[in-house]
Amino acid sequence: MLGKLGKIILPEICRSNPFFFAAILTLSFPGCNRVADSDIRDDEDCNLVQEYGPQGVIEIKTETVVTGLEVPWSIAFLPNGDALVTEREGRLRLVTGIYNDPRLVPQPVATLEVGPSSEGGLMGIELHPDFIKNRLFYLVVTVLREEDMINRIERWELSEDGTTARQESIIYDEIRAGNIHNGGRIKFGPDGMLYAGTGEAGDPDLSQDPESPNGKLLRLTPEGEIPNDNPRSGSPVLISGIRNTQGWDWPDENDAATFWLVDHGPSGEMGRFGHDQVYVARAGDNLGWPDVYGCEVMEGFRAPVHVWEPAVPPGGAAIYRGDAIPEWEGDLIIGTLRSRHLHRIVIEDGLTREHEVYLEEDYGRLREVIMGGDGELYITTSNCDGRGTCPDEQDMIIRVTR
Repeated sequence: MLGKLGKIILPEICRSNPFFFAAILTLSFPGCNRVADSDIRDDEDCNLVQEYGPQGVIEIKTETVVTGLEVPWSIAFLPNGDALVTEREGRLRLVTGIYNDPRLVPQPVATLEVGPSSEGGLMGIELHPDFIKNRLFYLVVTVLREEDMINRIERWELSEDGTTARQESIIYDEIRAGNIHNGGRIKFGPDGMLYAGTGEAGDPDLSQDPESPNGKLLRLTPEGEIPNDNPRSGSPVLISGIRNTQGWDWPDENDAATFWLVDHGPSGEMGRFGHDQVYVARAGDNLGWPDVYGCEVMEGFRAPVHVWEPAVPPGGAAIYRGDAIPEWEGDLIIGTLRSRHLHRIVIEDGLTREHEVYLEEDYGRLREVIMGGDGELYITTSNCDGRGTCPDEQDMIIRVTR
């Protein structure tokens, strides 16, 4: 009877409620087994660290730009020096004069109805490459469609004065949403294509399902079509085997093929915890979730270059390309949530050469990390998301400079 329970009932439990499995680690159920251990090895070039990292020694300072936000998830800097900011609860906000005289406009630019999800809502935002001409921008939003939650990419048009916006079209709506692991970041790449990070929505099997857009990095045209030169004809999938990415960037601004990408490690699935990762990945790669994790690698999977054994996990990530902190030039800067700090990683020749911690516990949970149009680094806090301590001034945007 127990064998039948393990083979038939428990595989679904493992997929839908991985924390159940973590509570019964001493039992072995075939439906939750991984690939054969003999096929897995530890990658010798992967930098596995047992603590978050040494304290950073490079001098920096921070400036509070605006307060009064509720879970600001993503920022888009407008050509006129203003900025649009998404709040996860469904509000699109305008910050005027963000570089010199910032002011958060009380009235939202738009209010969207979002589906019930603890990690979904209004998430990524990105401007169209020809925004100056067409005033178009993109949003990732969780919505309830009939009885199913989905994450979809919508295209919007901003009014000339920047105070209102209207939905122009829905360009992609095939992404399953869940209470956890919704991804949500979007960016235009050096090739003019739209890249979207998705999570596996709490179902690890989707990451390895080539027919599912979940647990992937997607590549679409600005109209939401599938580019002819994607790795698999007719598929939006560029990179698979992802658990829940919210950040990546391109080390070469003229080359869209190589990414520095961060991903969340497990939080109980199959008895595994922590091990958040940084990858040097290329189009067509499979990062291995859920078959491998941490520094493990097997044939056909891309191994990470950096892994934190204790849970970080990473939020947004950007390569520093400013003048204020020249020592950071070309390095990957990552916002972290649970570990509440800003992380700098130096990657050279595809390997981690150095890493260090800044702003530890200074501002709490950090979500967005992005270079502004002024060449400065901007980050957002995420302390009002139900997993932090929401202060009286609520969440904020912070400039990191010298």
